[in-house]
Amino acid sequence: MSAAAVVLASSTPPAGGAALGEVFAATAGVGLVTLVLFGIAVAHRTRRITWLGRFATAAGARTGRPGWVALPSLLNTVALLTALFGMLWDISLHIGQGRDEGPLANPAHYFILVGLFLVFTAGMLAIVLPLDDEPGPAAVRITRTWRAPVGGLLVAGAGFYALLGFPLDDVWHRLFGQDVTLWGPTHLMLITGAGLSLIGMLVLEQEGRSATPLSHAQTPVVAWLLRTFALGGMLIGLSVFQAEFDFGVPQFRLVLQPMMIAAAAGLALVAARLIAGPGGAVACALFFLVIRGVMSLLVGPVLGEPTPSFPLYVGSAVLVELVALSGLIRRPLLFGVVAGLAVGTVGTGIEAAWSWFAMPLPWTRDVWVEGLIMSVAVAVAAGACGALLAEGLAGRLPRPGIARPALVASVLVLTAATANGLYATVPDGARATVALTGAETGLASAQVTLDPATVADGPAWVQLTAWQGGGLVVDRLERTGPGTYRSTEPIPVDGDWKTLLRVHDGRTLTASPVFLPQDDAIQAEQVPAQARSTRAFVPEIALLQRERQLDVPAWSWGLANLVVLLCSIALIVALAWGVGRLARRTGEGTGSIPPPPSPPKGAGAAALRPGLA
Repeated sequence: MSAAAVVLASSTPPAGGAALGEVFAATAGVGLVTLVLFGIAVAHRTRRITWLGRFATAAGARTGRPGWVALPSLLNTVALLTALFGMLWDISLHIGQGRDEGPLANPAHYFILVGLFLVFTAGMLAIVLPLDDEPGPAAVRITRTWRAPVGGLLVAGAGFYALLGFPLDDVWHRLFGQDVTLWGPTHLMLITGAGLSLIGMLVLEQEGRSATPLSHAQTPVVAWLLRTFALGGMLIGLSVFQAEFDFGVPQFRLVLQPMMIAAAAGLALVAARLIAGPGGAVACALFFLVIRGVMSLLVGPVLGEPTPSFPLYVGSAVLVELVALSGLIRRPLLFGVVAGLAVGTVGTGIEAAWSWFAMPLPWTRDVWVEGLIMSVAVAVAAGACGALLAEGLAGRLPRPGIARPALVASVLVLTAATANGLYATVPDGARATVALTGAETGLASAQVTLDPATVADGPAWVQLTAWQGGGLVVDRLERTGPGTYRSTEPIPVDGDWKTLLRVHDGRTLTASPVFLPQDDAIQAEQVPAQARSTRAFVPEIALLQRERQLDVPAWSWGLANLVVLLCSIALIVALAWGVGRLARRTGEGTGSIPPPPSPPKGAGAAALRPGLA
C-alpha cells in the first residue's frame, strides 16, 4: 500500500516522473498509516482490543445489519464521496491550470488517495471484523478459525486495484510522459476500482442479510433506500468515465458520450429496478442527480474551477420502470435486454435533448447514426449484465450455460464499441487559416477558413478551445459560409494558455494550433498567435497531450497497456466469481426463475424482491 504514495511526489522535470526525495517521504507516511491499521487488525483478531468490535456493533444496531457489514458500508460511502470530489476537482484543476508544480501541490490528490485508501480499508474491515459470527454462507476460509465474507474480499480487491494505479501512474509518466487525459490507462484503474467496489458492497450487504434476519431497526423503507443509494453510487462511478465530455474538453469522438451514458444507465438502472423493486430505478437516478449536482457546485462556483455538466438519466429510469410494468420483470434477463433496448433508443433521444440544454457540446446530427447504433448495442449488453448482477445477488443466477456467455458477449460488445469510438482519422493536406483581431491584447476574435472546406461538412463541432491558462474557454464557432467560421466570444492567446482550433466531423478528429506557450520542461517552442496564420491539421493528441512522448518504442507502449488490461480482467473475473459464489451458496437453484409474488400490501415503492429480503 505504501507504494501508492509515489503519486504524491513532485516531478523533475514536471512533465514526467516523481522526485525521489518526496517519494521516500510520502511512502514513509503512507507506510506508517498502513502499519498502524495492520496492528489494529491483528489486535482485534487476537482479542487484545474490543473497541473496534463495539464500534461495529453500534453501527449495526443503528442500521439493522451485522457490524461487519454496517461499519465497512459507512466507511466505503465516505471513501467514495471523498474520492469522487477529489477526482472531479483534480480533473478541473488540470483543465484550468495544466500540469501540477508537483503532485504535493495539488490538494485534490490528497482527497483521491485518502478516498481510495479508505475503500481498501473498508474491504479489509469486513474481512477482519467477524470473530464469533459466521459471515454468511458464501464466506471464504482464511484459517481454521477465520472465515471472511466474500464481499469484503471483493471490496478490498477493488480498492487495491485502484490504489495500484497510483504507482503505475508514476511509472507510466516516466516512460511515456504525462498523458493529460482522463482515459490514460492508469487513470482508468483509479476510476474503475472505486466504482466497481460497490458491487462488492452489494455482495457484502446480501451476505449480511443471509447471516442475520432483518432487524426491526432496518425497516423495508430503510432497506430500499440503502439499495437504491448503493446503485446510485454505482451510476455515479460509471459516469466518471464521461468527465472529459462533461467539462467540454473530450479527446475522443463524440459518439462515445451517448454510448457511455447508455452503458451506465443500462447496468445501474436495470439492477436498481430488480434489486430495490418498484421505484428503484428512478430513486437511483435522483440520487445521482443530487450528488453530482452538489459536486459540480463545489468544484465550479465554490472553488472557482471549470464546472462539469452531467447526464440526466431520469428519462431512462422512467423507461426502465415502464418496461417493468409489462410483466417482463418476471423474466429478469429478458427484462434487462428489453429495458436496455429502451434505454439505448428512447433514453438516448432524451439525453440528446438534455445535451442541447445542459452540456457544453450538444449532440449534432453528425453523431446520430453511428452513436445510436453503438448506444443500442451497449445498452442491451449492459442491461443484461445488470440483470445478471441482480439475480446473482438474489441467488437465482441462470445456469452457467446462459450466464457466462451472456457476460462474455456483453464485455465483447462493450470492447468493440469502445474500440470503434476510439478510431479517428486526420485528413491529408488539410489546413486552417486563422485571422486574429486583438491578439496583441491577449484576447482575440477569430475568423477561420478551412482548406478544403469539406473538412467540416455537417460537423459534430468546429470550436476554439483555450485551456490550462487559468480557466477554460470552449467557443463553438458560428458558420458564415462553406468552410468559413467566426468566433462568438474573445479567446485568450497569451501567457500559459493553450489555444487550439478543433474539428470533429464523422471519423475525422483533428486540430490546428492557434497559440501554444514555450514549455522548457518538454523542450517545446512557442507557437505564436499571429494576426494571420495558415497551419496544418494534426492529430489532436499531439496538441491536447503535448507533454506525452510519442516517440517511444511501440512494443513498450503495447506491453504497458497489456499489463493494465490484465489487471482489469483480473478484477472483472474476481467480481464475477464473487457474485457467482454468493448465488451458489444462497440460491434457490439454477435454470428457470420463478416469478416474484406481488408486493406485500402497504409496502408500496419499498417492496423488496424475494431473495433480497
